[in-house]
Amino acid sequence: MRYLGAVYRPPSEAHSLIVQVTYGCSHNTCAFCSMYKEKHFAVRPLGEVLEDFRIARQVYRSVRRVFLADGDALVRRASELNVILDTIRELFPECERVTCYASPASIRIRTDDELRTLREKGLSMVYMGLESGCDEVLTYMRKGHDAAEIIAMGQKVRKCGIALSVTAITGLGGPEKLEQHALETAAAFNAMNPEFIGMLTLMVEPETPLYDWLQKGSFTLLSPPEVLRETRLLVAALDSPGSVFRMNHASNYLDLRGTLNQDREAMLREIDRAEHGLRALKPEYWRAL
Repeated sequence: MRYLGAVYRPPSEAHSLIVQVTYGCSHNTCAFCSMYKEKHFAVRPLGEVLEDFRIARQVYRSVRRVFLADGDALVRRASELNVILDTIRELFPECERVTCYASPASIRIRTDDELRTLREKGLSMVYMGLESGCDEVLTYMRKGHDAAEIIAMGQKVRKCGIALSVTAITGLGGPEKLEQHALETAAAFNAMNPEFIGMLTLMVEPETPLYDWLQKGSFTLLSPPEVLRETRLLVAALDSPGSVFRMNHASNYLDLRGTLNQDREAMLREIDRAEHGLRALKPEYWRAL
């Protein structure tokens, strides 16, 4: 098994077989992101990909989950993705789930028929970053897409039968956009109604534009009380029945879990307990990406 550069994967893929299908991220200009900076985006030779799966079959007795890395595997040609999925199904009949990261751009170039075929061949779910539902925040953070396009691509994925996991970042709008970021992000989640909603809390990494802005004073991080306020605004505005909500990433001050909409009030009570000092927040030195 070979892997170029650092491994990045969603927390839920910790026990998955991870095989690179592409190298790096096809966008890789988001101002807050330090991932994949050591490698240029490229499509990995198909023969190498298939060989790694064959090697994995010899090494592992059971593979229940597969994650196709790196940051935007869906950008690869649909015909080659079909071959990869067919190979996974042939080599690992016990496999229950195949997932990958996807971007609005890579979803846009896939036809509905291509997405449906990928689902039929075993692509169970894609992870997509919303980051914010506020266009001003998305533009400032160099996301490369506005909220309407991200929403439309999320809806497209779901329409074609592929499950959708969407993430956003608390604090990404700073104090000035706190309310707008919270409410418009909730509205975007509601419009997509994804199977999974994940919330991270902003941490600024060195060697990113956001780090430079923070050092120069042109961007301000939210304080923990402000993070709680923004989180409460967002959760209160969520109306996405059936979505599994998780705010349990290592970056979060507060751990929140529930299924919408039935657990929304319970999650709001947890936030209120934290705001009144009845529930401890994660210490700053425990937070991580």
